[in-house]
Amino acid sequence: MTISSALSAGVAGLNANATRLATISDNIANSGTFGYKRANADFQSLVISSTNGAGKYSAGGVRATTTRLIDEHGPLVATSNAMDIAIGGRGMLPVTTAVSLGSTSGDKPMMMTTTGSFHTDSNGVLMTDSGLVLLGVPADADGTIPTFARDTVADLEPVVINANQTAGDPTTELNLGVNLPAVDTEAGASGDTLPLSVEYFGNLGTSESLDIEFTPTVPATGSSNTWTMVIKDSASNGATIGEYTLVFDDSRTNGGTLSSVTVVSGGSYDSTTGELSLTVAGGPLAMTIGKIGDPNGLTQLSDSFAPTSITKDGSPVGNLTAVEIDDQGYISATYDTGFIRTIYQVPLVDVPNPNGLLSLSNQAYQVSPQSGSFFLWDAGDGPTGEVVGFAREGSTTDVAGELTNLIQTQRAYSSNAKVIQTVDEMLQETTNIKR
Repeated sequence: MTISSALSAGVAGLNANATRLATISDNIANSGTFGYKRANADFQSLVISSTNGAGKYSAGGVRATTTRLIDEHGPLVATSNAMDIAIGGRGMLPVTTAVSLGSTSGDKPMMMTTTGSFHTDSNGVLMTDSGLVLLGVPADADGTIPTFARDTVADLEPVVINANQTAGDPTTELNLGVNLPAVDTEAGASGDTLPLSVEYFGNLGTSESLDIEFTPTVPATGSSNTWTMVIKDSASNGATIGEYTLVFDDSRTNGGTLSSVTVVSGGSYDSTTGELSLTVAGGPLAMTIGKIGDPNGLTQLSDSFAPTSITKDGSPVGNLTAVEIDDQGYISATYDTGFIRTIYQVPLVDVPNPNGLLSLSNQAYQVSPQSGSFFLWDAGDGPTGEVVGFAREGSTTDVAGELTNLIQTQRAYSSNAKVIQTVDEMLQETTNIKR
């Protein structure tokens, strides 16, 4: 009966608008929630019968379907916490639940979120106040990120920052810039050895030294412009690790620069780079003394013995002072000695259909059949955006737009209620005909 179908359509209209009202209420309630993705209600018509006939029509009504617009991006809001993380574009942060960390069986559930304010707990685990734990790929001891699987979470681990941890950075490269007095290689000079001690840092953060002795060759007449350089390592109990004969140029164009380097013992000399390949107690160490004709390495000028430029990498043992994440997702630890080391890389998760993800509480999501399989990208590669530290993503709710939708929904609900009231009155009139 057409009147009955009108009543059913009115009830369907009430239900659909009630669903839309629920999404609007949720959106407005979360207008200040970081990382919230607004929900949307769409209406689809229901057709019961499409048969043409005079005076015959059955109302099907309407149904509502809800979706969460996860692919929308809210504004980025600057903060003062280095580990407040947001994504500038597509992609999500891999996270898991704090509860799953205590589980000894099964894999940890992989979830995703677009933003989070991460702090360390009592065990140093980086997580949000709602219990979402940040996942990353741990770096090797030298700060490099190993190759990891992109289609599984097997290589992802909870990011752990130990505030009491210390780290050393051994010296592997050293640049020796020293001026030797030219007068010491002239006939009649004393021939005294000139000592120089250069500090370097061992594998365990200990302070060691290379004790270098420069001995001039004094000729009977004229100038030899020749020195013998002996290098000893304090970590090897003062053992000699290299001896070299240095000859300097006295020409007008390249006067004072190295003319030749002859290896007597120890590591080789590379004339193209100006490096000596030394081996100290902790391993190889490249010491640059300058290329042939290079005025920036060892020189022989005038009558002064002076270190002009001695630089090295490495640092002594230091305490952790700060942790930051860069736009490529690398988490770096800074120590009070000035040493900076990469400790984790946080990849970004992407799926073919972000709006098909399963929505969970605390702005977290999980893969579903509708979203498709996930893939782990390096930030900035493929379709993903960059990682932004000191920032959080704001809610995608437009309060003004939601209030407008609220008025429209209220009017539509009232109109459907009026349909039901009208049908009731018509049925009452039909009943009165029989009396």
